[in-house]
Amino acid sequence: MYSECVSTSERLIESTRELLWERGYVGTSPKAILERAGAGQGSMYHHFKGKPDLALTAIRRTAEELRATAEAVLAGPGTPYERIEAYLLRERDVLRGCPVGRLTMDPDVIASPELRAPVDETIAAVRERIAGVVEEGKRLGQFAPELDGAEIAAAVLATVQGGYVLARAAGSPAAFDAGVRGLLALLSPRTPGVSDQPA
Repeated sequence: MYSECVSTSERLIESTRELLWERGYVGTSPKAILERAGAGQGSMYHHFKGKPDLALTAIRRTAEELRATAEAVLAGPGTPYERIEAYLLRERDVLRGCPVGRLTMDPDVIASPELRAPVDETIAAVRERIAGVVEEGKRLGQFAPELDGAEIAAAVLATVQGGYVLARAAGSPAAFDAGVRGLLALLSPRTPGVSDQPA
């Protein structure tokens, strides 16, 4: 699965990331990690203190990757609306779900302040970044002045995470896509209509 040039510690981290996404913390046994990584029995304890330490490293990497992906889109080219649109429409494995969102549904991760911290920090950072884009759009007159950046950011994240759940329940990305289209229609910059024109 992994080429020989990839270090054992790297294979362990990547295997743990995949397994946490697929099975959750409890389902990610040391044996499963070693098998997925193609690593020997003692290798986990050679590179890490144990499963919690390895899981924390894997969760941090997953969180950092999601944050970097979001930042690349939200800080990219285009108007504030176009950047939020790009974030909502970016390519995702919708039926597999969000690796960070998956961690929020894992009782063992949520019960551990240490494992939960990177998840909380990442969600908060992405929400804050989206809120900043909305506020920028308001300053430019692209979004209605009464919109609250923090509330819109929460709605964007809720649409994405809720969309994953609906898509998985339906076995089709269509539900995710419908939620995204609906939110974008609500956020779409308004152009003055006939009734808005001065008499």
